[in-house]
Amino acid sequence: MNKMKNKYSNKQLVKRFIPYYGNYKKIFAFDMLSAVFTVVSELTLPVIIGTITNKASSDISSLTIDFILRVALIYLGLKSIEILASYFMQKYGHIMGAKIERDMRKEVFTHIQTLSDEFYSNTKIGQLMARITTDLFDVTEFSHHFPEEVLVAFVKGTVAFIILININVPLTLIMFTMLPLMFILTKTVRGKMRDRQKDQRHHIGEINSNIEDSLLGIKVIKSFANEDIEIEKFEQNNHKFLDIKSGFYSVLAKFHMITRFLDACMYMIVLIMGGYLLINGSIEPGDFVMYIMYTTSLLTTVIRIVDFSEVFEKGMTGIERFAEIMDVTPKINDKENAIELKDVKGHIMFNDVTFSYNDDMTHPELRKDVLKNISIDIFPGQKIAIVGPSGGGKTTLTNLIPRFYDIDSGSITIDGFDVRDLQVSSLRNNIGMVQQDVYLFSGSIKENIRYGKPDASDEEVKRASELAGASEFIDILPDKYDTYVGERGIKLSGGQKQRISIARVFLKNPPILILDEATSALDNKSEQIVQQSLEKLAKGRTTITIAHRLSTVINSDTILVLTDNGIEESGTHEQLLANGAAYSRLYNTIENRSIQ
Repeated sequence: MNKMKNKYSNKQLVKRFIPYYGNYKKIFAFDMLSAVFTVVSELTLPVIIGTITNKASSDISSLTIDFILRVALIYLGLKSIEILASYFMQKYGHIMGAKIERDMRKEVFTHIQTLSDEFYSNTKIGQLMARITTDLFDVTEFSHHFPEEVLVAFVKGTVAFIILININVPLTLIMFTMLPLMFILTKTVRGKMRDRQKDQRHHIGEINSNIEDSLLGIKVIKSFANEDIEIEKFEQNNHKFLDIKSGFYSVLAKFHMITRFLDACMYMIVLIMGGYLLINGSIEPGDFVMYIMYTTSLLTTVIRIVDFSEVFEKGMTGIERFAEIMDVTPKINDKENAIELKDVKGHIMFNDVTFSYNDDMTHPELRKDVLKNISIDIFPGQKIAIVGPSGGGKTTLTNLIPRFYDIDSGSITIDGFDVRDLQVSSLRNNIGMVQQDVYLFSGSIKENIRYGKPDASDEEVKRASELAGASEFIDILPDKYDTYVGERGIKLSGGQKQRISIARVFLKNPPILILDEATSALDNKSEQIVQQSLEKLAKGRTTITIAHRLSTVINSDTILVLTDNGIEESGTHEQLLANGAAYSRLYNTIENRSIQ
């Protein structure tokens, strides 16, 4: 997937993020209350110091030990409340943030499960990994710090403004005019920070993709002794990431420089004007001290918000990239009132089907039909084979039955029901697929076989492996069914992996079976064993077999020859050989190649 173009405003992203607090209303309310309590002592201290200073400067005799002790006890009580509130805010605020991060990660993972094969064909897995993992790391910090910082700033700003305006109106108005000026002057820089953050996140996805490619292709790399090339590619990506991150820190430094400069200007205004008012007797010494302390408190809050800007922009970037994925619309959906497919007989019909992978209607000249006006009638329990040159659309045709893609025109029906009118889950539950490229999940043999029926008993798993001819090698393994297969089944041979995948389908027990070149990557001995397993599996099921090795399909009820021109021939092996046309030429070419 290319770098997405969507652009969301902060307002849109915050509005989109707020509902995630809905499941944690109580903890959110206590977190906000704690945030308020953490500033009570800070807001009270200037009043206490100002009062003591005024008493000391006007009538020192009124400043008694008893008064100071009472004031100190009040402050101690307030400080104790602040400490407890801070503990709650730090602990449960972070926990709430982590829960929201978990919820979002579950939501995005669930969403990408609904996306079509077309999406995955155009998407780098490393980019998806970044969006599911690293993009959401900063959501924990953002989700509780953002409302806390906003609330604390509002409370401090409001209280400070009320008190300071009562001390001196002109000075307060001048000082508070500087605050919006600060945000206006930093707006452009904050926008650049957001862009740099997004560049960082995108490039982390590129690095993930680079690492994934290298690790999955490690045998190819070693066989060509190209380790240095891979290291160089990684270094280029790594250096580019450093450049992007350096650019972000450069913008961040400018941001801090501007805010610190304006911060210094505000202090200068208070010192100069406050000093002038003090000389003229227009302000009491205690009030001046109070004014300085509130100004310091206010500017400390501003600096906190400025420092929080980095966390804010990281959080916004993570939420934006989350929103981009969530806004990708699944192309394969259940219709309203979709029908559940039950009691399947296995009668499949292709009615004048046309299909193209290119759905970009802005460039119709690029559109090329992979399948055009295809009509096939497959009866229940019939064994159909599809043969033909590479690129003729054989795999594409079978992928249309379980709706991995939707057709452009025509219809595909199962037992008279258009597949587009069926519930996708019930459609796919009735179809079993055995492919050339077997994918085994990291885990045990038992877990991989049970993937065909998650609630299957151990006995059912063993029975399925016996039918698939897999028990022969499983029983001699030290850990038998608990044997760890490694990443993508790397610890097993091609034939062993294929038999496990067949056992998986035996366990699923579907009425419709699709075999996509299931033996083409195997040696002759493994092919014979797997072919026997496939024949057992196909018994009593509607079976569609794609094969390059024609010897595996000569016993099919009907063989279809699919080329760029569509279905050129159909019939039994003997009939097609007798025709002396496309199938005969294909068969003779393969046979001659085998002899050589």
